[in-house]
Amino acid sequence: MKNLNHITCIADMRRVYRRRVPKMFVDYVDSGSYTEGTYHRNEADFQTLLLRQKVLVDMSGRSQQTTMLGEQVVLPVALAPTGLAGMQHADGEMLAARAATRYGVPFILSTMSVCSLEDVAPCASRPLWFQLYMMRDREFMQRLIDRAKKVGCSALILTADLQIMGQRHKDIKNGLSTPPKPTVKTVLNLLTKPTWCYQMSQTKRHQLGNIVGHVSGISDTGSLSVWTAEQFDPQLSWDDVAWVKQQWGGKLVIKGIMEVDDARAAVVAGADAIVVSNHGGRQLDGAPSTISVLPEIVAAVGQNTEVWLDSGIRSGQDILKALALGAKGVLIGRAYNYGLGAYGEDGVTRVLQILQKELDTTMALCGKTQIEQVDASVLR
Repeated sequence: MKNLNHITCIADMRRVYRRRVPKMFVDYVDSGSYTEGTYHRNEADFQTLLLRQKVLVDMSGRSQQTTMLGEQVVLPVALAPTGLAGMQHADGEMLAARAATRYGVPFILSTMSVCSLEDVAPCASRPLWFQLYMMRDREFMQRLIDRAKKVGCSALILTADLQIMGQRHKDIKNGLSTPPKPTVKTVLNLLTKPTWCYQMSQTKRHQLGNIVGHVSGISDTGSLSVWTAEQFDPQLSWDDVAWVKQQWGGKLVIKGIMEVDDARAAVVAGADAIVVSNHGGRQLDGAPSTISVLPEIVAAVGQNTEVWLDSGIRSGQDILKALALGAKGVLIGRAYNYGLGAYGEDGVTRVLQILQKELDTTMALCGKTQIEQVDASVLR
């Protein structure tokens, strides 16, 4: 592993990331929809939560080990499903899965990944989870679920908040595609990213691996973009959740919950966990932050299902605050993509090290030694 000790926080990693990755894919990860108000609020609202410092307590023997969906993890963090991670770095999903496995946290592969389920599975041991976007083509959905079973995924994460795509101005202006279309603007930007271009030239994986070659008529980026726009299912309902659960037959997580009534409906639908998520501020702009709605959702359903949180987590202190308000785990997306784009597998590992170090130190200074002890008492 590279010596990345000079990278001491996620903001350091983000600066390197933004220098090394083409603008099209930086903007895809590091922005939100419309005014980006919710995107920024997700981070800012963590800063309003103040911690309670405790002194002269025994701080030895600290541990962040716990379980998520009954599977052992070294800290309550999973790598979130992020589309096009294989465009942040060549073979990105494979590298991230390898880093997660070696570190001891779950990796969640997106339906819209560049590397396929079959590419990623050999790089990851359990927990390897798969995220599903529901599309109109139910035969394809059934085949995709079957493929996730076949490669050994132990949980299915159903994303519920992307029935239609939020308006992401930067993606539209950049003409986001995978691989990038050779426009003058794109080529000029790529000329400033020689390392990225070289790495991409060394891999054959440049399109959406879970889709291209698995759906009739999809063989290039142009037809893929048309198919994707047509296939995301705006009629997705709780009845479809029942269908997915029946097809899958294993642990099911519903991601994209922001309201108490939806959380209760997810429990009724049989969700083994829910993710309080606003898609990182990339869907409904003007929505509240996830950390601000977490307590009411935990109060409503926390006794009946595991409640996790994503969106806005940039430090181990953010993780501690989410746990203090009742989350049993968190998903990180942007933070690990910064590491992936900056330094590949080593960058993802370094992000996890930073988050665990910050979580460990903050726990100690709040007077807690075991992750299960963290509760609202650490907050002022």
